[in-house]
Formats: sequence, structure tokens, C-alpha cells
Amino acid sequence: MIKIGVIGYGYWGPNLVRNFAETKDAQVTFVSDRNPDRLKLVRSRYPSINVTENPVDLINNPQVDVVIISTPVSTHYDLAVKALRAGRHVLVEKPMTGTVEEAEKLLDEAARAKRVLMVDHTFIYTPAVIKIKELVADGSLGNMFYYDSVRVNLGLFQHDVNVLWDLAVHDLSIMDFILGKQPTAISATGMAHLEGQPEDVAYITCYLQNNLIAHFHVNWMAPVKVRRTLIGGDRKMIVYDDIEPSEKIKVYDKGVSLSGGAEGVYQLLVNYRSGDMWAPHLATTEALKTEAAHFIDCVTNGTHPQTDGEMGLRIVQILEAADASMAKKGQPVELV
Repeated sequence: MIKIGVIGYGYWGPNLVRNFAETKDAQVTFVSDRNPDRLKLVRSRYPSINVTENPVDLINNPQVDVVIISTPVSTHYDLAVKALRAGRHVLVEKPMTGTVEEAEKLLDEAARAKRVLMVDHTFIYTPAVIKIKELVADGSLGNMFYYDSVRVNLGLFQHDVNVLWDLAVHDLSIMDFILGKQPTAISATGMAHLEGQPEDVAYITCYLQNNLIAHFHVNWMAPVKVRRTLIGGDRKMIVYDDIEPSEKIKVYDKGVSLSGGAEGVYQLLVNYRSGDMWAPHLATTEALKTEAAHFIDCVTNGTHPQTDGEMGLRIVQILEAADASMAKKGQPVELV
């Protein structure tokens, strides 16, 4: 039985506790939060779980094999390092750290401790994203042209990170998983509309090899909630709408083909291929439930995490480059 301690019982913490408490071969033994009122909720819902306001007490407790960190980004590195040095396996909320330097050090610590380091990029475990990965991997879309994503809503302002680190982190991890490619350069623009607060509207463009381009629009100030991604190839195209209750993925048999010469270019401009649309059947399994089972399997059997520390590092590299580009009003930043 893997004994689990969860640090942070705010927005996401209750979901983590619930799913790991229901996971086979796992037992949540400790929860830590600096807010006493949050710990009262833990006591009322889970009387058998120990609570503490001090996360170090949780990390050092012998009843904890795994530490799950669901706290502000600025605290991720210090808590994860303490947990790894105490011999604990670690699952940390996204983004993994606040800087590339911290992410690289955390990977070194995990390797030195020989412990699992996994990042909670939950969308990677959704049936919809897994299906899209399959369609791209088997060549159904043909040569990839573009990846275009919109994630906007009204409210849920963060004070410690800008909208890129809060919302774009989700779609960047999905892109990383689906395409399996790291951008070569990043361009980003954004604006803060509330004095003293981080950017609340932002746009990222990722340049990838083979003329593949990815674009992300994130916004805390939209009048509606939109979670939509378009992925285009020369054979088929996908629309992924996470808010859609049933047909989250729609695959369109539409595309374009190029022929040589000026006449071919003219034909491209006036003709297109249009076929049927189909919506693949998707399982209804909760993503976090799948992720929790996967993490316990990694700890128990040595399985390599799907959302490992290396993925966490790649996403932080993109976010840090986006911040640098945004500070220069969109000037591209190369990724090495």
C-alpha cells in the first residue's frame, strides 16, 4: 500500500485527495494546508486522514511514501526538493517550477534520489487527448500544418503568475504530448489591464520544424468560456471542444493538396477537398482517476511516467521563453 501525503487543499487539492483515496493500492494518510479552515474540511470528510499546517511535518512523516504538491507555483521547487531528499516520490502540480533553472535542478534531485518525479498535466490523461494522439501518430491527418488553440474565460485571476502560466500551460502540455515535438522558437504578446497585476490576455506562437506552426490564445477577461483546439493536416482536420458534453472530438475529412506550377497554385486557391465528419466514441473515465492509477503504477512497478519531469521542463522552457518574448513585444526567442 502506497501511503500518500497531499500538500495544499485549496482549489485542486480536494480532487487529488478524492481520486487517490479511491485508487487501488493507495492510501491518503496526510494532508497539509496553512489554512486551518481547509484542514477542518479534510477532518469532516476524511476522519482517518492526519492533518498538519506544516508541510515539512508531512514530508518527514514515516507514514508518507509519496508527496503530492498542489500549492502556488513559487513553492513547488522548495517543497519538491525537500520531499525528494527525504526519499519520497513526488507528483507536483503544473507548471512544475517557476523557472527553467529550478526545473533542471529538480530533475537532478530526482535522479540522485532515484525517485519518481511526475507532473500533474491532467489533460494528457483525458480520453479525448489520448484519441487525438492516436490519430496524429497513425498518420490519419497526413502532413501536419497547424495547431490552433483557444482557452478563455471570465475571472479566476491569479496573482502569482500571468495568464500564460495559468491557462496556456494546459494546452502547451497537450501539444507536447500530441505532436511529440519541441518548438524551435517562441513569440508571445500580452497585456495586463489591472494595475499591479500580471498579464491577463496573451498570445503565443510556437514555430516547429517542417513548417508546422502552433498558436495559443489565453484570456481571463472573456465574456464566455471557450476550450477549443483545431489541428490541421493535408488529409484530415480535427476540432477538439472540451466543453462539448458528448462529441468532444470531430474529425473532418477535409484537406488541400498542392500541384506544381502557377496553375497548381491557382487551383489550390479555388478548390478544396471536402468529405465526411465523424465523432469517435470516447470513454467517460475521469482523467485524474486514470492519472492517479498511472502514478501509483510508476511508484510500485517502476513504470516511466507519461508526464515526467522532462515534460515538465519542456513546458517551463516554453513559458519562460514566452515571458521573455512578451517583454520585448513579441520578438521571437530561440529554444536550444
